[in-house]
Amino acid sequence: MRGRLRAALLTCVAGLLAGCVAVPPPGAAEEPARPGAPRTPLAQLTGLADPRSHTGPTTAVVEQADITPVATDPRPALPATVTDDQGASVTVTDASRILALDVSGTLAATVFGLGLGPNVVGRDVSTGFPAAQDLPLVTVNGHQLNAEAIVNLRPTVILTDTTLGPWDAMLQLRDMGVPVVVVTHKRGMDTNAAIVHDVAAALGVPEQGRALADRMAREIAATTEAVSRLAPAEPDRKLRVVFLYLRGQAGVYYLFGKGSGADSLITALGAVDVATEVGIDGMRPVNPEALTRAKPDVILMMTKGLESVGGAEGALEVPGIAQTPAGERRRFVDMSDHQVLGFGPLTASVLDGLARALYAPEGS
Repeated sequence: MRGRLRAALLTCVAGLLAGCVAVPPPGAAEEPARPGAPRTPLAQLTGLADPRSHTGPTTAVVEQADITPVATDPRPALPATVTDDQGASVTVTDASRILALDVSGTLAATVFGLGLGPNVVGRDVSTGFPAAQDLPLVTVNGHQLNAEAIVNLRPTVILTDTTLGPWDAMLQLRDMGVPVVVVTHKRGMDTNAAIVHDVAAALGVPEQGRALADRMAREIAATTEAVSRLAPAEPDRKLRVVFLYLRGQAGVYYLFGKGSGADSLITALGAVDVATEVGIDGMRPVNPEALTRAKPDVILMMTKGLESVGGAEGALEVPGIAQTPAGERRRFVDMSDHQVLGFGPLTASVLDGLARALYAPEGS
């Protein structure tokens, strides 16, 4: 029951993405200019002497925003029968028209990483990497499934989780004979490999699944090793970071804590997740007093979330933020909504971009 309630909350919160403004208002963090030459490798950067003392907002940028597949033209070995995350036995006989739909965009990124991107026929609003951005949308009003749009694309298999609704849309497709494979809704450093293997097994490409999971593990290990050279090692000097989900038009302000995915991301960045430290489990509405007591040095958020409250200056009007060390220094780090909590094949690149923003914002 607790897992279903958590998934329902995630769907409810993420559905508010539709209320984002499209144009950054005055005071929003400026995206740094991206030079034509490749960036200096993370391992070669010199970090701030004291990253806690840095002032001003920073937009974290993923340099390689597209998905590099581990194979070209893989041939699925079908039929493939799997037991999905809901315990259902699902048989996939055709992977020529794939829909991979979830609130974080992880599943489509994984399919593209396996080399089956050309078989994907539509996307959800969270799937925004370049290779997929021109695919037709099958979600409306943010993260609501459009059953008619899905049916019109004639999918031969659907990969999803419990973060999109209404669920009746998926039941309708199952009744029509479309295989629907449900994977875990949990996102984090510890679920990356399992999701890759589950998706690969359902699509009949387990060998590509092993290759993609191995590549991701190597990339993440190399990136976290580079991060460890930039992040202070002493516990009392580590950055204290909190992830806030903001939707200003709706007046929605959430702390993302233990089990939200943000916790594992912050930990991998060599920082302290203050929401977990103060006992926040999952996602909770912002409590100004608790936020002030947590004393974050940095507030991490989605780019459109920062835009929705009026940029850095507007963020200071959110109850509790101005009274934190992060608010006092306007130390806000934002990253694209499509990327920051997407995990999957872009995990190492997301860590790279965030590490630069946290520890070397002027030299990345």
